[in-house]
Amino acid sequence: MMKYDLLVIGFGKAGKTLAAKMSSLGKRVALVEKDSEMYGGTCINVACIPTKTLIQAAEKNLSFTQAMHLKDTVTARLRHKNEQTLTGSGVDLYHAAARFVSDKVVEIAAGSDVDQLTAETIVINTGSVANVLPIPGLTESRYVYDSTGIQSLSEQPESLGIIGGGNIGLEFASLYARLGSRVTVFEYSPQLLSRFDSDIADLAKTYLEEDGIHFELSAAVELVSNKGQGVTVTAAGKDYHFDALLYATGRKPAVAHLGLENTAIQLTDRGAVQVDEFCETTVKGIYAVGDVNGGLQFTYTSLDDFRIVFGKLTGNSSYSLKERRNVPTSMFINPPLSQVGLTEKEAQAAHLSYQIKKLPVASMPRGHVNNDLRGLYSVLIDPKSKEILGATLFGAASHENINLIKMAMDNKIPYTYIKNQVFTHPSMAENLNDVFNF
Repeated sequence: MMKYDLLVIGFGKAGKTLAAKMSSLGKRVALVEKDSEMYGGTCINVACIPTKTLIQAAEKNLSFTQAMHLKDTVTARLRHKNEQTLTGSGVDLYHAAARFVSDKVVEIAAGSDVDQLTAETIVINTGSVANVLPIPGLTESRYVYDSTGIQSLSEQPESLGIIGGGNIGLEFASLYARLGSRVTVFEYSPQLLSRFDSDIADLAKTYLEEDGIHFELSAAVELVSNKGQGVTVTAAGKDYHFDALLYATGRKPAVAHLGLENTAIQLTDRGAVQVDEFCETTVKGIYAVGDVNGGLQFTYTSLDDFRIVFGKLTGNSSYSLKERRNVPTSMFINPPLSQVGLTEKEAQAAHLSYQIKKLPVASMPRGHVNNDLRGLYSVLIDPKSKEILGATLFGAASHENINLIKMAMDNKIPYTYIKNQVFTHPSMAENLNDVFNF
């Protein structure tokens, strides 16, 4: 049995960063990943990077074939870079499936080769997998894909159906509409983007429809089947025919084949690995980071998990999940939609005293320079403390500017500081002067 100081299961953002960092400190480290096409983790290979590369390709009017080739080139390059960085730092990389046989013993299997590894510290970083709803025919029918499978299509579908109107579903809807596919989104809720304030949600729906996307709301999909070529979706007794179907109904922690039943590691009611404020599981010395621990499923929160565990392992435990706050989000539809803190309806539900200010992108000089007047900035402040309660930025560069507001909120900087800040011109950031001018 090989013994290590640190054993990481899964080549995700938090795990790979921790492995390289601990190895640089002289620790003996191993990382196990069962799929060589996932070196670097979900973001690099099947999520953030490939989807955003495809979006950029669509904006540059590349063909479907050109866009997919570019995506494959980018992901392969980053995958190789991550492998070289990891092994170059002295980490032992095992291309194998990992499974616990006891609390601190992990069996790794590559074909007929089976070995066992043990370590003082073990980190589970296996990410998440697509959630599959119990829709008859969904998994048996042809031309049906999850968000990973649809990135391997060899031909662009003329028509694409999407089950799910969340972040993943809408990003792919926006992407394929830009590429020229006819897109229909089936959303179970009666309102699209219901977590946002209604004016933002309605505006987003209007823009997506202007881009050619059709929505079926309050749509409970009853059946997926093959009737001739393509795939058929049955909802409310009506059949819809597509060349391809994407199901984007959320993701769940990837724990099914880890052998956790052989350990004292406990799961939450939602099937995630249960962790404390330092990402430590119910077994001392075993940690779970990234999507698998049930937190926000973002690469940047996975990296934040790394900071927490690294601090704990090196004796600096001043930062934990309790201190994580004001996590910003961005949805890369067209234009991008970003949010941090509270929405107005959340402030109302909490019975908070607030003021709200809204500024259309059509009033922004840079919007005219960009020749894109779509969008709306909306911010909430506490009139007494002058702190920022939340912001929703819907418009070009929102995914950049939302980070400025997050930093102000974290540091309790009053909104008046941003109102009087000097920004470059013409830029989208300078419009924060006006939207915070209460």
